[in-house]
Amino acid sequence: MSSYISYDENYLDKGNCVFIGGKTFEVSYQEKDFYSNDSHNLVLYLKNNEKKSKACQLFLASCINKSLGHKYSWGDSISNRKIQKDKIQLPTKNKKIDFDFMESFIAQIEEERIEKLEAYLEVSGLKDYTLTEEEEEVLEDFENIKWEEFNIDNLFEKLNLKTLKKPFDKLTDTSRVKTDEFNLPLINAKMGDNGIMFYGREKDFNSAQMTIDVISNGAIATGTVYAQPYKTGVLWDAYLLRPKVVNISKEKLLFLTTSLEKSIKTKFGWDNKAVWSKVQHEVISLPTQNKKPDYKIMETLISAIQKLVIKDVVEYVGNK
Repeated sequence: MSSYISYDENYLDKGNCVFIGGKTFEVSYQEKDFYSNDSHNLVLYLKNNEKKSKACQLFLASCINKSLGHKYSWGDSISNRKIQKDKIQLPTKNKKIDFDFMESFIAQIEEERIEKLEAYLEVSGLKDYTLTEEEEEVLEDFENIKWEEFNIDNLFEKLNLKTLKKPFDKLTDTSRVKTDEFNLPLINAKMGDNGIMFYGREKDFNSAQMTIDVISNGAIATGTVYAQPYKTGVLWDAYLLRPKVVNISKEKLLFLTTSLEKSIKTKFGWDNKAVWSKVQHEVISLPTQNKKPDYKIMETLISAIQKLVIKDVVEYVGNK
C-alpha cells in the first residue's frame, strides 16, 4: 500500500486477494479493499468466490512469487493473458489443494518468528521502550525545533567504491542470496530490501559501513535513499555517501537518510538520474543549533521514535 485517497466505491478492488504489481512484479496479499491506479497491475481472487483466510492467501502469494521468479521484466511485462499459462506448486491432499495445511504451516511459521523476535528484543535491549526525560522533552518540543537548509556536498562525501575482480561476471560473481561465500551486500537500483538485491565476495569489492545509499537510476527507485550501517559494496546504479560528522551513530544515520530522501526523491526520476554531480548541489533541511546541524537532537528524536514504534512490537509479541 503506497498511499490513501478519497475514493468512489465503484472503482475499488475487494480485499482478501493476491496483488501483482504490473511494473514492479512484486506479489503481495491485500487484506482490505483498495484502489489500483495502474492498468498493468493484476488482482487475483480464488475461483468460485471461495473465501479463504489471510494465512492461506499469504501462502498463495508466496507460491505465486516463487513461481514468477524473475520470469518477467521491464521489457517483457506481466499480463492477465500471460499469467493464465503459468503454473504454481501447491500442497495437495487426495488430489485437491490442501488449504488446511497452508493454514497450519503459516501458523507454525508465525509462532517460530514470534519466538525469534522475542529473543532478539531481549538480547538487543529493545524490550525497554520507556522514554528518557530527554526523549520526552524533544518530542514535546518538536514544533519549536529550528530547521535550516544546508548544501548537501558540505555534509556528505561520495565514496569511490569499485569492483576489484577483473574480469567480473555478474552471473558467477554474485548471488541473490547471502551465503558464506557471497557474504557482502551490494547496492544497486533496487526498490525495497534496503536497496540490496545481490551479494558478492567480500574480497571482490571495496566496501564501507555507516554510509548512506543513494539510488541513481531506475523507473521507480531513482532518488530513493537507504541507511547502510553495515559493511556494503556497490554493484551499479547507486552510490554510497559518508556523512562528514564526527562520531556518526546509527540514529544520526537514519535521520540523515530520511532527510536526504525527502530533499531529492521528487526532484529526480527515470529521465533525470540522481547522480552525485546533480545531487551534491541540492540542499537538505536539518534541525540546527547556532546555525549548525544539531546532531544531538537528531539522535534523540530517532531514539524516541524507535521506542514508540517498538512498544507496539513488544506488546504484539506479548499478546501472541
